Amino acid sequence: MIKLHDKYFKPFISAKQIDEAMQRLAIEIAEDVGDEIPVFIGILNGSFMVVSDFVKKYPNPCEVTFIKLASYEGVKSTEDIQRLIGLTQDLTGRTVIILEDIIDTGNTLHEVHRIFKNENVKSLKIATLFHKPEAYKKDFKLHYVGIEIPNKFIVGYGLDYDGLGRNLPEVYQIKETQHMTNLVLFGPPGAGKGTQANFLKEKYNLVHISTGDVFRFNIKNETALGMLAKSYMDKGELVPDQVTIDMLNAEVEKNTDANGFIFDGFPRTNAQADALDKLMDSKDSQINAMIALEVDDEILVQRLLERGKTSGRADDADESIIRNRITEYYSKTAILKDYYSAQNKYFGVNGVGSIEDITVRLSAVIDGL
Repeated sequence: MIKLHDKYFKPFISAKQIDEAMQRLAIEIAEDVGDEIPVFIGILNGSFMVVSDFVKKYPNPCEVTFIKLASYEGVKSTEDIQRLIGLTQDLTGRTVIILEDIIDTGNTLHEVHRIFKNENVKSLKIATLFHKPEAYKKDFKLHYVGIEIPNKFIVGYGLDYDGLGRNLPEVYQIKETQHMTNLVLFGPPGAGKGTQANFLKEKYNLVHISTGDVFRFNIKNETALGMLAKSYMDKGELVPDQVTIDMLNAEVEKNTDANGFIFDGFPRTNAQADALDKLMDSKDSQINAMIALEVDDEILVQRLLERGKTSGRADDADESIIRNRITEYYSKTAILKDYYSAQNKYFGVNGVGSIEDITVRLSAVIDGL
């Protein structure tokens, strides 16, 4: 992640990917041009890195020059393009190839074609390293395209944000930060995690995603993911993390306008925590905190035994089973505690007291994020 001025940008296209795309463009163009000596023309300012790296990869003799186009000063519309620095050589009968860093709306191409209309060139072709097909509004043919990308703002490799970022050897995509609060809520059996999750989701308008509930929903409704998960469970095998992540992703996608999420029952391992981080990053968001309710073991045992009298759950009535469940919880949580502590995102909260008191403690953590 990098910050330029007031915006954050996340890694998008690596230097290696750019290099490979440039190599493909150079070979493709060389094969088309054959023995001719083409004139490559870069559009400043953005294309200087593209042109420099491209001509080093071009295997045959060629000529290189630049023109500079920009919006008229004081004019907001990108439809208004003026020619600031023009051509200084006769291009009659020559094969001209425009080398662009990026083509989005295509407004610049309109001026490029106007400029070369009277130059009597043999042929005019357009090559671009990056292309945003969703944004392209013109009918001009693009003869060579390196990498197609989504219609999001990028910087690096000649592209800038208000003057900064051109020097970066790789490309970064703007991080459209959403003001969301995403929590991983943990607590040993009997800590009151479910009760607190209900209070927190109402207070902060969060969506509570219980992995158990999600699994049961998908299996009951025989979704593709549910049937896939069931096929593993029927064989007594663990459901792959990716299946669970895909289920969680579907839940997140159902609630794109949410203020945030409470993840309950996931992650359980470092690999799952890393996968969840990647999922949230893909949504331009992140996990803000892992909050764990901390309760003395003996209190937990008594709570669960008491609950067992009314819940009808066999695992709430057998003390040895209860203690095994608590031990298993700590063995799993200890790993995740280290994971989130390394990110300064782990918060232990005293889970003893009235429901209201515990809610106040949890709220203090969330309000301080």
